[in-house]
Amino acid sequence: MTTTFDEEQLEESQDTMENLYIIFFIDGREYGIEIRYLIEIIAFQPITFIPNLPNYVKGVINLRGKIIPVIDVRLRFGLPTIEYTEFTCTLIMNFNNMSAGLIVDGVKEVLKIPTDAIESSPGFEETDMERFVDSIGKSGDTLKILINLNKFIHEKDVKGIA
Repeated sequence: MTTTFDEEQLEESQDTMENLYIIFFIDGREYGIEIRYLIEIIAFQPITFIPNLPNYVKGVINLRGKIIPVIDVRLRFGLPTIEYTEFTCTLIMNFNNMSAGLIVDGVKEVLKIPTDAIESSPGFEETDMERFVDSIGKSGDTLKILINLNKFIHEKDVKGIA
């Protein structure tokens, strides 16, 4: 399973991408990251371990000749590891002129959440998981936890690996 988004098309359609989020599952909960950072979704593939990295940085993958560091979102949130399944996939993200893969339990959808349905995070303390929360999006009767990618991925953890 591979879904690729053409960067040029993404830039041209910036207005239509406003408030669009890729919604994914971790531990049965729904999270979202702005789709403007998403390059593609790939099936889980073998990871090359690199020593002396934080435990949540699983290593690197070779994606069409490009070395991409991968982060297990569960571990970054401080949750226990689980066996990867056929639903496990990697979101290839591009931000701050670098790429990283995020291993998630599964992807649900791309969802538009109107600005008036997004509320600031409700004053979470700076704990391991809550500090990544940017805001909460309401969609029907469900809430989506929207992640701040710049806080989630530390440049020092992935820059230079690739």
